[in-house]
Amino acid sequence: MTAIGFIGLGNMGGPMARNLLKAGHALKAFDLSAAALDAAVQAGATKASGLADAVADAEIVVTMLPAGPHVRQAYLGEGGILGAARKGALLIDCSTIDVGTAREVSAAAETAGFAMVDAPVSGGVGGAEAATLTMMVGGTEAAFARARPVLEAMGRTVVHCGGPGNGQAAKICNNMLLGISMIGTCEAFALAEKLGLDHQKLFDVASKSSGQCWSVTTYCPVPGPVPTSPANRDYQAGFTADMMVKDLRLAQDAAQKSGAATPLGAAAQALYSLYTGSGHGAADFSGIIRMLRGES
Repeated sequence: MTAIGFIGLGNMGGPMARNLLKAGHALKAFDLSAAALDAAVQAGATKASGLADAVADAEIVVTMLPAGPHVRQAYLGEGGILGAARKGALLIDCSTIDVGTAREVSAAAETAGFAMVDAPVSGGVGGAEAATLTMMVGGTEAAFARARPVLEAMGRTVVHCGGPGNGQAAKICNNMLLGISMIGTCEAFALAEKLGLDHQKLFDVASKSSGQCWSVTTYCPVPGPVPTSPANRDYQAGFTADMMVKDLRLAQDAAQKSGAATPLGAAAQALYSLYTGSGHGAADFSGIIRMLRGES
């Protein structure tokens, strides 16, 4: 049993924390949301009075926060983790943030005497609940080796992607590809509708031929072919369109700073921004098929 301080108990962090409890770890948890914190306590976590209290006695600290500024404040701010955690603790940030912030915080942690990994995740709320997330990890070999047993309690696939910040790099590249492929999949099914081709027939072809991709076989954006996809629940979110916009913006920021050409990534960001701007940010990102059909 490992003593873990867990910060950030939202849609992803909450089920991830519960899986750590199921694995037999002792959690002291904190979140600004009283309801989220109460849910973690009901699952077996100890309630912390604040961030510093959550990490003071932890062997490992896990954070799952909305964006780079929140991570920077949590680790580097007054009363933050680097000042409150016990020496020798391993720090694991599972947030999805920009590569620059991840590397800045990791460098500060190293200077302060802490090992740290960035470990953003893919798989959505369903993956978090089922402990089947893919976890992309950046950090030293030694830090990764320490983090791996804890990460494996929350995810099915744990990949060491290289040094600090490389977990974030893998995440934004993967999600840029996902955003692009989902739009392509939605366009194909929307065209099929116009041509009088049945959804199931297109799925039967595309899922077994050159059009095969995760957006078709696991997350098909029309009802029927994949019963577990959000299309069968009126696009109730597993991964919101707002979150896709966030990740696509991170990818475009990284592309501009590195000089990479990503025209399809830029187009995907523009289309998803239009979709969320029309009031659908809380819907699943596969719901963009509605906009491509011209639905209001």
